[in-house]
Amino acid sequence: MKIKISPRFEKNYKRLPKRIKEKAKEKETIFRNNFFDPRLKTHKLKGKCQDSWAFWINDSYRIKFIFISDNEILFLNIGTHEIYK
Repeated sequence: MKIKISPRFEKNYKRLPKRIKEKAKEKETIFRNNFFDPRLKTHKLKGKCQDSWAFWINDSYRIKFIFISDNEILFLNIGTHEIYK
């Protein structure tokens, strides 16, 4: 599985606290092995984000993404619930 990152994701990732970056890397490893691993709490979004999905980094932080194809994913954004607005 190939994971691409958007400029917005890259920009917001750089601004995260170090501990959140480390946790995000751990969760990405899990994600690469199984998108729907229960530890990620992967879920389809609704409303204006209905074409997107998200998974948990921790109680406050999420990674928002879309499936581009059967073997490509684009990470759209990372951050708190503000990323859904």
